[in-house]
Amino acid sequence: MTMKRRDFITLLGGAAAAWPIAARAQQTAVPVIGFVNAGSANDSKVRAFRKGLSESGYVEGQNVTVEYHWLDGQYGGVADLVADFIRRRVAVIAVPIATAAAIAAKAATATIPIVFSVGQDPVRLGLVASLARPGGNATGFNYLNQEVDAKRLALLHELVPKAVRIAMLLDPANATNAESTLRNVQEAAVSLGLQLRILNAGTSREIDEAFASFAHVRPDALFVTGLGFFTSRRVQLANLAARERMPAAYANRQIVEVGGLMSYGTAQIEAFHQVGIYAGKILKGAKPADLPVVQSTKFEFIINLQTAKLLGIDVPPSLLAIADEVIE
Repeated sequence: MTMKRRDFITLLGGAAAAWPIAARAQQTAVPVIGFVNAGSANDSKVRAFRKGLSESGYVEGQNVTVEYHWLDGQYGGVADLVADFIRRRVAVIAVPIATAAAIAAKAATATIPIVFSVGQDPVRLGLVASLARPGGNATGFNYLNQEVDAKRLALLHELVPKAVRIAMLLDPANATNAESTLRNVQEAAVSLGLQLRILNAGTSREIDEAFASFAHVRPDALFVTGLGFFTSRRVQLANLAARERMPAAYANRQIVEVGGLMSYGTAQIEAFHQVGIYAGKILKGAKPADLPVVQSTKFEFIINLQTAKLLGIDVPPSLLAIADEVIE
């Protein structure tokens, strides 16, 4: 016997109506996490976040749903994205390495829990009342940008000791990060006796233009700030630096993995893991106000030895000895 499409739909609707109320309630009770990252999609970061969730007994696709949003360094739609999370009353807003999204979420809601990882002081950003007692609806992970920025510049100077004129690549669209990073690096440059030249780039074309400017005013080395936009353009940056034979320091190991010279920064995997841990604890019933902000203790120094050789740089044994990884 064949069944007409209309009969099938009617039958299906009747079956749905016959489901026990408790079973339907259980289906709709799966919590949703709204996840936002400033960079591009990355499997290892997702795995780290899921690992953190699993430590509280939450498995994506089983008892929790995660909606992933990767900004690729484009922050224009952050407010609308956060507004949508709030309208739909997601269980947690998770913003690992997405300062602009964390600030937008905190400004928009005082009730939905927010778990962040930020490089600036979260107290100064207005995200928490204190590191030990956040006191509101937000908590998370602080990866200490000021110390990291200064150390990265010092390592670049040690790797290329004759470099005095340093070009610094900033994305002005991410104003909070850009201002604090500029302040940090300027202070470090003064102490090292280096001259900084600021180059703004918020699009792929502007990155090309920044490198093209080297034909007129050539720096000795390049310092690329740790923003999601630059990570999402890692291949472009590595290729341009190689073409220009420009020693460059980055914040993210992903750029070194595709040919960048060196990176120093927080082990970002740990940031995603910690955000996952706290998101899971909150789903279990913990309050953000009672979860102290965790400060980063793990940093990575990565050197691409093949790139160094192509640039004619002899890496000092002292740097090889302290590198967490040497790519050959």
